[in-house]
Amino acid sequence: MRADRLVALVLLMQSRGLVTAAEVAAELEVSVATARRDLEALSSAGVPVYPQSGRGGGWRLVGGARTDLSGLTAAEARALFLLVGPAAAVAPEVKAALRKLVRALPDTFRADAEAAASAVVVDSSGWGERERVRSGVVEVLQAAVVRRVLVRFGYASRGREVVERVVDPWGLVDKDDVWYLVAGTEGGRRTFRVDRMVGVVVTDSPAAGRPAGFDLSVVWDEVVEEVERRRGVVSAVVVAQARHVRVLRDQFGRQCEVVGEVGDGRVRVRVAASAPLMIAQVLAGWGALVEVEESDVVRAELARLGSELVARYAG
Repeated sequence: MRADRLVALVLLMQSRGLVTAAEVAAELEVSVATARRDLEALSSAGVPVYPQSGRGGGWRLVGGARTDLSGLTAAEARALFLLVGPAAAVAPEVKAALRKLVRALPDTFRADAEAAASAVVVDSSGWGERERVRSGVVEVLQAAVVRRVLVRFGYASRGREVVERVVDPWGLVDKDDVWYLVAGTEGGRRTFRVDRMVGVVVTDSPAAGRPAGFDLSVVWDEVVEEVERRRGVVSAVVVAQARHVRVLRDQFGRQCEVVGEVGDGRVRVRVAASAPLMIAQVLAGWGALVEVEESDVVRAELARLGSELVARYAG
């Protein structure tokens, strides 16, 4: 049997006490025959398990035998799942392993571990902003998500004065090193940039908690889609060297998509923003390295910017 399944099986038996082959099959996502073979293999390998026949029977660890892997304290379980949880968003095998481990944990640890595992989502594509400092507030907010308590802070939206908010923290998102808090408020779900929060206080007041069926990854996809709709009103098709696409994606975020090949190492890229001037301001820095094929309004903005620069700096 696979080593990872053996570990999951031992943890499961320790947390349940008595298990049947059907229960093992359901929890570890294998067939009943495979589950039965795994249980027999454990016994043959010297692990102290034994079958208990008759109605209400199953397999049990002899004398409540324990394994070091299950000696996790509540704090250690939370720390483990906070560390590994974000990787589950991009690695299906990690997500499957976490699911098995959560099921195997004692009931008293399980709720906190599940909250910790889904407290953070990593989104590697930026929105054209670079913020390379992880604030200590992130750890404070993570703890609030796991503890399921309300958070109070002052928040300054772009160009507005600071307003005090009290929210139910549902999860954190690391979007290209810019952190966001997804939270419940009296007005429904809201998203807050962590670097705009001031005076963050984790209260002792219990929060209502996440809505039924809440999935942070799914919710964040909805947030991104909404923001990208607002950002992508105008688009242009640009011809550039394929090696430059990575930099264009850093500048335009998700509003940058390769749509075809030209040849000679060049590709066609569609970029978008909320206004033609915003696209032109970025592309102007590329000079002759890029060529706008589609979008008369963006070409017009580039020509205007070029004329202004020539008028000021020529000679």
